[in-house]
Amino acid sequence: MSQRDALARHLLAQTERAATLEAERTALHALGPENGGQGEAEKAAFIEGLLAAAKVTDVRRADSPDARVACGFRPNIVARVPGESSRTLWIFGHMDVVPAGDRAAWKSDPWRVRREGDLIYGRGVEDNQQAVTGMILLAEALAALGIRPRQGLGLVFMADEECGSRHGLAHVLDTLPEDFSPEDWYLVPDSGSSRGDAVEMAEKGQLWLKVTTKGKQCHASTPHKGANAFLAGAEAAVALHDGLAAAFPEHDGLYRPPVSTFAPTRHEANVDAVNILPGKDVFWLDCRLLPAHPAEAVLARAREIAAEVAERRGVGIEVEVEHTQPPSLTRPDLPAHAPLFPALADAVEAVYHVRPKPVGIGGATVAALLRARHLPAVVWSRILNTCHQPDERASLANICGDAAVFGRLLLAHAGAPAGETRAGEAHA
Repeated sequence: MSQRDALARHLLAQTERAATLEAERTALHALGPENGGQGEAEKAAFIEGLLAAAKVTDVRRADSPDARVACGFRPNIVARVPGESSRTLWIFGHMDVVPAGDRAAWKSDPWRVRREGDLIYGRGVEDNQQAVTGMILLAEALAALGIRPRQGLGLVFMADEECGSRHGLAHVLDTLPEDFSPEDWYLVPDSGSSRGDAVEMAEKGQLWLKVTTKGKQCHASTPHKGANAFLAGAEAAVALHDGLAAAFPEHDGLYRPPVSTFAPTRHEANVDAVNILPGKDVFWLDCRLLPAHPAEAVLARAREIAAEVAERRGVGIEVEVEHTQPPSLTRPDLPAHAPLFPALADAVEAVYHVRPKPVGIGGATVAALLRARHLPAVVWSRILNTCHQPDERASLANICGDAAVFGRLLLAHAGAPAGETRAGEAHA
């Protein structure tokens, strides 16, 4: 049996170990301060203990100062296992999770893993503990089997992904820029499909708009004396949703869905009593834009639509930019040719018996931060897509299968970095 097959077989048999790792880490509430928590320090210390037990000796911290948490910092761990080649396979997993939400919507305690056959339930078991568990299983397997991989292995355990990554990967890249080479492979297992057949190569641009309507407050029994900001705001929400879709109708088959989207989402409370006609109304519009649609053009059209509603309703409507992020492509010219893609497709096919295809998404991952620095990241995992939901769940078979894919990548025969002999070629 080849070393690659032995590693895959070992990892596919780690279901009980995976269940234990998930249960231990779910109990450590790694919530950021924005979500009422104290950050990821306890979970980071636990992961460092696991790495030490797996004989990973090159472990560094890139902690980001944060006075909002009791320990004063947000931890980031960068661990490396040397390989035969100078190329490194980097895998990124985030330690923080989102709050559980409505406890009544859960069938069991969200902070205590419940197992039903192949499935485990709990907050964070999929997002992003499935990836982190697979990363730990891989490190443990290399030590148990005494394997020196062809590529070096880099494992990055990040803070703050759920709230913007300023204290997470952005800080790591600013602190340790010399660690990351464009010749390396970059895998972010934080999005995917239930069959494992989608490799995310591109992300739409983001444009979050805050829409403020100002009318005139009055008693609700005499609405003619006021200007109903809520009514005008509601009309503006519909007009923006429909009008922007009509103004920017282009399709791009790489993305799921294949169009730009314009979704009214958050709405601010307006008045405290039913019999008050509101004089102010605030809502937000979440726009996910194809590369063909510049944020500036969308903003300009949004303001035109809002002005039309304002004139009809006799109110003022202001449209402000809350957040913007440009689209993210692994390779703007030909995204399917990212350096990692062929080897990843082979590894996924070997483990899951499906041939993945490149796709784009409207969501955002830390791959965008890597791509912004010309580091060709791809995003892949085989997940159930229950993140942020009540009864979030993960498949133990998927956790171990993903780890096996990581292992096959690590031992793959692949073109070496420029000027270097292919890893393993001398003894192939």
